[in-house]
This record gives sequence, structure tokens and C-alpha cells, in this order.
Amino acid sequence: MKIKYFYQQLASHLGVIIIAFVILSLLFSSFARNFVYANKTEELLSYGSSILNELETDGNSRMVLQSYGHVLGGRDIQYSLFDENSRIIYSTGLKTPLIELNEEEWNELKDGKAITVKQEYKRFNQAVTFALLPYFHNGQFGGGILLTSPIKGSRELISELNSYVLYAMGLALLAALLLSSLLSRFHGRRIKRLRAATANVSQGDYSVRIPSSGVDEIGELAGDFNGMVEKLGASMEEIESLENRRRQFMADVSHELRTPLTTIRGIIEGLRNDMISESEKGRGLELASRETMRLIRLVNENLDYEKIRSNQVTLVKQDIYLGELLEIIGDQLEDAAHARGDRILVEADDQIQIYADYDRLTQILINITKNSIQFTENGIIQLLGSKSEAGTIIEIKDTGIGMDANEIEKIWNRFYKAIDSRTTNPYGEFGLGLSIVKQLVSLHGGTISVESEPGKGTSFKLVFPLKNARNGSS
Repeated sequence: MKIKYFYQQLASHLGVIIIAFVILSLLFSSFARNFVYANKTEELLSYGSSILNELETDGNSRMVLQSYGHVLGGRDIQYSLFDENSRIIYSTGLKTPLIELNEEEWNELKDGKAITVKQEYKRFNQAVTFALLPYFHNGQFGGGILLTSPIKGSRELISELNSYVLYAMGLALLAALLLSSLLSRFHGRRIKRLRAATANVSQGDYSVRIPSSGVDEIGELAGDFNGMVEKLGASMEEIESLENRRRQFMADVSHELRTPLTTIRGIIEGLRNDMISESEKGRGLELASRETMRLIRLVNENLDYEKIRSNQVTLVKQDIYLGELLEIIGDQLEDAAHARGDRILVEADDQIQIYADYDRLTQILINITKNSIQFTENGIIQLLGSKSEAGTIIEIKDTGIGMDANEIEKIWNRFYKAIDSRTTNPYGEFGLGLSIVKQLVSLHGGTISVESEPGKGTSFKLVFPLKNARNGSS
């Protein structure tokens, strides 16, 4: 059975108020009754003591008794003086000749103890509160005094106090009903907003936001919801961007595969059908070999990326002379740079060593340098090496076309290509190169950053940790 939050809150608040007031009413009623009867008993004991003291000091006992009789009569209190044989000597209320006391009460009186009944007690032909005080003369028990007060007045006072408690309870229930109604409606609207927003998110709307606050848990939940939706929106954008790049990548790969495969097939068909002359066979085979290598690079680059991404690569680190390695990279890529009209400059101290995997570090540097050559024409490529407290630093700078800030954030993404063109560059032609670079640098425990400005070139900065900063080799 479905019960609305409004009614749950209402029932909860009212239930708490009612239970609290019932308990408080019972406690207050008991306290008020005990308090009234205790005061009445104290009053009776006080008057009894005063009468007995007056009788001891005043020789005219009849005048004392009559005087107190008038005073106490106005307060609806009766008293009776009795001797050691329970005979009533003087009484303002009882008409019997003897006072009715049980053996236990007589014993307590003779021991000098006062006897009181603080609650309603029906005795002496009426419901009363009474007090018994012993009287001693020259150390001998001479009787005592009984003071009684009807409980009618006490009942009226207690009833009046209880009625005030009931009035207060009614007002409190009314206020609780109004307050709980307002709070329940307020929180109910907030929960409905959360439900509506959740429904929008489930339908793919990640722009929805809910007013949040840190006042209570619902406000904090709204803040968490907004954060979740924001992250979901960013994730969906990333997924959509990745999917778009994947589709573009598939189109690029299809094109890259189609061209060499078509070339290879044409050469094979030509050789099979003797359509290629003997003088052209060598050139055809060379072309087929180049196209085959190009296909192998495409497959290997994708396999390499997946192995690196899934941590299936084991690094064999060693001390490498950085200046010597940079010279080798420069020599390997000199022809490619010359074809673009570029010059490669190497600057590094011959004594600087870097602690890294030789093959993977070579892959990183060739990849970045090839990327710089690809986007630099008639410019300079600098390969710089240095060392600092932060680690071994490698900088690769070019004077190429550069990038804006938005492009810098994207170049590490898989399948991303800085320009929408296809090249024959074996490193980076499929949009995987820099993504692989970042993964490999991270595996070394290093960092890579890029600074670039359109028309002014790009600078890659790699920092590898020092050997003694690592806990052994991988």
C-alpha cells in the first residue's frame, strides 16, 4: 500500500506530539496531585504543632481551642483533641466519643511519630487528608490531635490544572498539525523536484539542475544529484566525442587499408597475369613491400595502444645517456626533417643520464619529434635535455603551426587528429601516437605537458623521476 510522504510526516509529527503530551500530562498530573496533597499535609502538621504548643503554654485551653477552631473552620479544616484512651476531649468536626485508630497507629503515636495520609483516603465518614500528632506531658503520652481536610478542594484544584494541560495539549496539536502540514508539503515539493529531475536524466537530459543547500539532508542530496548529473553529462559528452572519433577513425582506417590493399592486389594481379614488364617488377615489389609495412604499422600501433592501456607492458629500465639518445633520434629523423625543410638541433650534456626503458623512451621521443616535423615546415626542431631536482627533463620544441588551448586538451585522446588530413607519417597518422606517448610516460612515473600558441610553435616537456626517487625498477 502506497502512503504519501505528506501523510507519513503528518502522522509522525502528530504521533510524537500526542505521545509526548500524554506522558507529560500523566507526569504533571501525578506531580500536581502529590504537590497539592503534600502542601495540605504540611499545612495540617503546622497547625497541629501550633495548637499543641499553645495548649502547653496557655492555661486557658478552652479559649485556645475555640480560637483555632474559628481560624481553621474558615480553611475547611477540622481538628479533634483526644486523650491516651482515644476519648475525644474537644472536636470541631467529629461527633463520635472515641477516635478510631488501629494498633499500629497507636504505637507510632506513642513513639512520638506523626501520622499523615497525603492522598485521598476515605475515613471518618468522608474522603479526607488527615494528620495525627502525639501529645506528651512531662514525658508521658497524653493523647494527640487529629486534623482533617476534605479532599474536595484539592480535587477541584487538580482538575483545574489538568484542564489547563488539556487546553495546552489541544493548542500544541493544532500548532503541530499546521507546522507538520507546511513542512511536509515543503519537503514533498522538494522530493517531487528530485523525481522529475531524475526522470529527465533517465531520458537523456543532463542539463537539469536542482536548487541545493546544506541546511538538511535533502539539500545535500540535491547537491550530490547536481554533481552526479554534471559528471554524467561530461561522461556522455566524452563518450559521444569518443564515438565520433571512433567513427572517424574507422573511416580513416578503411581508407588507409583500401589504398595499400588495392595497390598490393593490383601488383599481384599484374605479376600473375604477366602484365608487368621485367623492368617494372622490382619497382612493383618495392611498392607492395612499402604498402605492406604501412598496414603492419597500423595494426601494431593499435595493438600497442591496447597493451599499454591494459598494463600488459613490462618496462626494463636502465641508465641511458640522454645526449647520446637524442643524437640518435636526430640522426634517424634527419631525412624526414630535411624533406619538410626543417633542421633538428640537439642540446644536452653528454653526462646526463635518464632512468627509463630504452625501447619505450625511443618510441616516445620519435613519436613526438615526428609529430613536430609533421606540423613544421622550413623551421627548427629542438631536442633539449637537462636535469633538476624534479627529475630528468626532456624538451622538444618546434616553430610550427602551433595549437590553441582547446586543441591541447584533445591531442591526448585516442583517435584524435589535430588536422583533418591523412599523411604517410608512420607515427601519429592514425591518431594514436600521442595517446600512446602519454600512457608510456605515465608508466615511467613521469609527467608530460604541452605549451603552444597558434603560428608560434609547440613545446613538449617531459619530466622523468630520478633513479633514486623510484623504489627499484619495473
